Amino acid sequence: MRCLYVDLDGTLLGRGGSLVHDADGNPSLLSLRAVEACLRVQAEVVLMSGRRQVTVREPARLLGQPSYIFEAGGGLVLDGETFWLCDGLEPDGRTIAEQVAAGGAPELLLERFAGRLEFHAPWHEGREVSHLFRGRVDAAEADALLAAEGHEQLRLVDNGAIHARGVNLDIADDELRAYHLVPRGVSKARAVARHQRARGYAPEDCIAVGDSREDLAVAPVVGAFWLVANGLAQDPGMTAGAPGTIHVAEERNGAGVYEAVVSTLAHRG
Repeated sequence: MRCLYVDLDGTLLGRGGSLVHDADGNPSLLSLRAVEACLRVQAEVVLMSGRRQVTVREPARLLGQPSYIFEAGGGLVLDGETFWLCDGLEPDGRTIAEQVAAGGAPELLLERFAGRLEFHAPWHEGREVSHLFRGRVDAAEADALLAAEGHEQLRLVDNGAIHARGVNLDIADDELRAYHLVPRGVSKARAVARHQRARGYAPEDCIAVGDSREDLAVAPVVGAFWLVANGLAQDPGMTAGAPGTIHVAEERNGAGVYEAVVSTLAHRG
């Protein structure tokens, strides 16, 4: 195994975004042990998250890793250099997120899906690529709306369940999901493939672990994809028809990542 690509929230991190607690908030070092197992065999660990660059950079630094993927694949940092993977859009004095906002797409979604979608405050602020929402909508329905209103260059990414509270939503808090409005070509899968090419890794020598449909889309560009148990529990239909080699872990969050890493190393050893 040359590389582990792993999501943060709902996957490597436990309750409250903690690296040292499990899904129920109990102390656990299994996430760190999964990373340690990778490092012992000299496998790189690349965090792939919908979070802002600064909030992925710090966890990557703490794990001693020089590369990471942020804002759902809109950006890839490779050994300290940032690459924008946004269909040719790059900062031009305005961030990519500001360029998207100028076209009115975020307001269109908020208006059309009022009561079902709102900004994921306060984490929607200070973003460079994506607009971050919380709620419960059909991403395909949102994409059809965007295309019909002249925003076909954008898409809404379902990045999985979140532990949060809606403010102006007619949705139960335990049903909330995070969504990213991004340029259509942006994806974690595209960023993973770009990192592999830069490193010279063969896809079959890499695995990925996640909890959402956007994470699952990475499956075709790695040797095996592992879905942590909480991901499938929160979205039971997500694996139907999904391409690639997919395993469902018995464990949730960091314990599921540990299961994926140890199972892979045992199988290949």
